[in-house]
Amino acid sequence: MLYPSFFRCAKILKGVDQFTFILRENRTLHNAENIVAWARETIETEVSAVRQLSDRIDRDFVEVVNLILNSKGRVVITGIGKSAAIAMKLVATLNSTGTPSMFMHAADAVHGDLGMIREDDVVVGVSKSGNTPEIKVLAPLLKTSGNKLIAMVGNRDSYLASMSDFILDYSVDKEACPNNLAPTSSTTAQLVLGDALAVCLLNARGFTSGDFAKYHPGGALGKRLYTRLYDLSSANEKPEVDRLASVREVIVEMTSGRLGAVAVTNHGNVVGIITDGDIRRMLEKYDSTTSLKAEDIMSINPVTMDENELAADGAKLMAEKKIGQIITTRNEKYSGMVHIHDLSREGILL
Repeated sequence: MLYPSFFRCAKILKGVDQFTFILRENRTLHNAENIVAWARETIETEVSAVRQLSDRIDRDFVEVVNLILNSKGRVVITGIGKSAAIAMKLVATLNSTGTPSMFMHAADAVHGDLGMIREDDVVVGVSKSGNTPEIKVLAPLLKTSGNKLIAMVGNRDSYLASMSDFILDYSVDKEACPNNLAPTSSTTAQLVLGDALAVCLLNARGFTSGDFAKYHPGGALGKRLYTRLYDLSSANEKPEVDRLASVREVIVEMTSGRLGAVAVTNHGNVVGIITDGDIRRMLEKYDSTTSLKAEDIMSINPVTMDENELAADGAKLMAEKKIGQIITTRNEKYSGMVHIHDLSREGILL
């Protein structure tokens, strides 16, 4: 049995569909010239806002870097609205570069989350106006607790700025929004200023790519930072022929190896490589291949790398040399081969 409410819902949905169709039919289509102009104007407005930041890197910025470096606590970043979204991104960047951080929503802070803050924590308030109701309630509480308060603010004359120990000013002349309302230039400036802070802290700590790998063990980024060539070559066949091997032996070994190449060795030392391209060139050059040996058709001085080197470095070298395979060695002896497809599969290609 179908209930009346079902028919009402169906009628409403039908009406919504018709309304949507009308909107689509009457939507104004703008030409490409207008769209390109709007996009470029937006970009230029935001670029201008970012350029102005350089002149605002002052003594307070230096003090903030040193304060965080010497702090025994964490960096707690708070904000509301679009500023909260930027604050969360900054927290993620700081955590991944060696500065323990956490996000606290300004609206939730006065409803219990304020208990998240510890005695030694440094608090950063991110706000364009610096005068939102939530910030006005939160700032005095933070001061009472004795935590150092940093204002990342777009208004030096704001309440937040007046209550803070340090001011990071990212004021912008105008938003990219044509109505000068939607946070656009200001949020971009927040993001860039936050990145500048994170990079200064990273450099001051002497944070290395090895440290970075500890915080990014997963995904393609992590793989580029810790995956060794051996991790890839060990999963492959190890195509190898002696320098005096016949062409037939070369082709059989190359086929079984499924890497499109075979290493040519002499007592374990790599003396050359034969790729499928070398085979094609051989067939074009010689009418008969019966008497040919591996050393007659191989490419000498092939690119080799120690198997313990990073796969990302191997990817970079392969791109520079424009080759599809790289030979790996252990104690300068042939140990295996890595194909460009291995790097692609693992997300390590640059």
